[in-house]
Amino acid sequence: MKEILLTTINAKWIHPSLALRLLKANLGPLEDSCEIIEFALRQPLGEKLEALLAASPRILGISVSIWNHTAVVELLEELEKVWAARPVVVLGGPEVSYLPPEAEIFPLADYVIRGEGETAFRVLCEEILAAGKEGETPRQPPKFIFTEPVKLDTIKSGYHLYTGEDLAKKLIYVEASRGCPFNCEFCLSAVKEGQYTAGAVREFPLEPFLAEMDALVRRGVKTFKFLDRTFNLNIKRALGICDFFLEKIKQREEPLVVHFEMVPSLFSDELRETLVRFPPGTLRLEIGIQTLNPEVSARIGRRSNPEKELEAIRFLREKTNAVIHADLIAGLPGEDIVSFARGFDRLWLALCETEKPEPSSRTEIQLGILKLLPGAPISRHNETFGMRYNALPPYEVLETSVMSAGDLQRIKNFARFWELIVNRGLVEFTESKPVFENFIVLSDRLSAHFGKNWGIDKDELREMVKSYFC
Repeated sequence: MKEILLTTINAKWIHPSLALRLLKANLGPLEDSCEIIEFALRQPLGEKLEALLAASPRILGISVSIWNHTAVVELLEELEKVWAARPVVVLGGPEVSYLPPEAEIFPLADYVIRGEGETAFRVLCEEILAAGKEGETPRQPPKFIFTEPVKLDTIKSGYHLYTGEDLAKKLIYVEASRGCPFNCEFCLSAVKEGQYTAGAVREFPLEPFLAEMDALVRRGVKTFKFLDRTFNLNIKRALGICDFFLEKIKQREEPLVVHFEMVPSLFSDELRETLVRFPPGTLRLEIGIQTLNPEVSARIGRRSNPEKELEAIRFLREKTNAVIHADLIAGLPGEDIVSFARGFDRLWLALCETEKPEPSSRTEIQLGILKLLPGAPISRHNETFGMRYNALPPYEVLETSVMSAGDLQRIKNFARFWELIVNRGLVEFTESKPVFENFIVLSDRLSAHFGKNWGIDKDELREMVKSYFC
């Protein structure tokens, strides 16, 4: 039995939590007294309860995000009914760092760490465990613990805590930096006030970081997914990391894939030359476009240069072997469905127009619905633009003054069927003309036919799509 148990509910089994491993790695002398148990959203509640009850820790730390918030509440409510010996419950993570104190999840916890927790969690555990020692008079910590961003050169990495199964079968999350210098109001990086925000970019020391990556490569990692929000902000540093992985890819016979999130307006000539060198199947790039409407971009504090961004997309599509994952957000303040459709078509055309008959890269467009993250400053537009959001996680926008609830529901169905049909390659889709209007009619028909946009037989879906386009 371990005195400290760290857990979370991941979106999928293949997504191990780096946060839990960092917390454990930075417990100092208490690291050996800590165990990590991870769950997946689709895993039955009974299995989660059984594992936590069997572990019987003195301290239970849970990482909470918008994706698992509801599931964590459900889990804690059930545990309250059956604990034989209730542990001290500590919550942390991006979700609980900004929720209002009256949120329903907080009565289920003893302590809440708001902000980065590598140091704060260790200190809290020391104080809690000291309370059980004879002769000790420990300090009583406050329920809400506000933290400052940690100094990245002072914390221990958690990469050694990835298991052999993690390395062989899951995505391995790593981070070379934290924070973002931009002010997109839908993102928590735009929050500049308070004790527990980290808007400025901080970088892990490069040489120790690359040494850690080298160790993971030697252990057999197949896919590295970088958590950095702006990987190419520091071009020199980005080039050094890319060169490192290019060398490892060349040396290794087994597949090795790296996934970066990059800013489309920051593609220098040197970076382009480097990206071209990645062989097929080794590079995935997430490119945040979000909107191609300059007025909307300015309204939400997002730096925007549509022509430069689209030119970068065309370059990646034509000259590199990367899988391009481009993001758009529906429901932004003041953007109606006509503007959104126009932006989608411009992005699609940039991805399709190429001088090559067969472009090197593969393309995915992910359509997201705007979410009101707790604490995000985009809430300042609520009254002016009639923004109405779901009160439950993930807090998606339901309607705006210029985009009706019906429009947003149609786009949600569009997004789901686009993922199933185009992104996943269910049928070959090479339409180069504007496609939004055509595809949304298809998604309307599919939604009406199946009565849902999930759990659909692939063969039946494929035949319906083929019959629509033929």
